Amino acid sequence: MGEDLGFDEAERLLREAEFRDCRSLWYSSNYVYVAQMCADGGAQFAAVYKPLRGENPLWDFPDGELYKREAAAYELSRLLGWPMVPPTIVRDGPEGVGSLQLYVQHDPEQHFFVQRENEELIPQLKRMCVFDIIANNADRKGGHCLLDEGGRIWGIDHGLCFHPQYKLRSVMWDWVGEPIDDALLADVEQALGHLESGAGEATPLLDLLHPGEPGALIKRMRKLLQEGAFPPPGPNRHYPWPLV
Repeated sequence: MGEDLGFDEAERLLREAEFRDCRSLWYSSNYVYVAQMCADGGAQFAAVYKPLRGENPLWDFPDGELYKREAAAYELSRLLGWPMVPPTIVRDGPEGVGSLQLYVQHDPEQHFFVQRENEELIPQLKRMCVFDIIANNADRKGGHCLLDEGGRIWGIDHGLCFHPQYKLRSVMWDWVGEPIDDALLADVEQALGHLESGAGEATPLLDLLHPGEPGALIKRMRKLLQEGAFPPPGPNRHYPWPLV
C-alpha cells in the first residue's frame, strides 16, 4: 500500500482513518496491536499500533520513548530517500498515543536468513544494514526484514534505535569490511547535510529524537562516510535474541 499510494498519501490515511478493531499480538514483549482501519470512502487497511501505555520500561532507554523511535526510523528512511520502513506516524488510538504503522503483507517464513540466499535481494539488505548502522539499531532480528509480494524488503520494529551510546545488535554481519556502494554513501551525505543545517527536511526526524541523540546520529553518519565500509561488530553482545 505505501509505495503504491505514495508515502504522503499513506501518512494521511494513517492520520485520518478510524480504528475499527484492535487485536493484540500475544508474542510481543510490549503491547502491540494489529488494527483494522477504515478511511473515508470505506477503504479498509491494516496497521500495527504500539501505544505508549503498553511499553515496558528499559534500563538503558528513556521511558515512554519507544513509539517515537518507531516513527523516527521512518522519518530517517524518508530523509535518506530509502523507502524501506513502512509509513509510520504518531497519533492517538484506543489505548492512547502511540505509533501507527502500515501493515505489510508478507510471508513470515521469508525472513533475512532466507532472503540473503537470493542475490537479487542483496542490494536491499545492504541498504538496510547501512540504515541500522547509522540508526544504531539494537534489535535487528531476521524476522524484522519483511519481503512483500513485489520483492521489496521492509524493515520493522525500530523501537530500540537512536541511542547515543553504541548499541548495534543485528543478524546482518555478512559484509563486514566490504566497501559500501557509492550511491548509498551519497544518500547518507545528503541526509547528513540536512541534519547539520537543521533544514526543513530534517525537522520531522529531529522533533522525535531525545536530547543528545541528533548529535550522536550525525557523528555516526560522519564516521560511516569517513570509513566507507561495513564495520565489524563492536565489543559488546552484537546479536539480538532470538535471532528471528
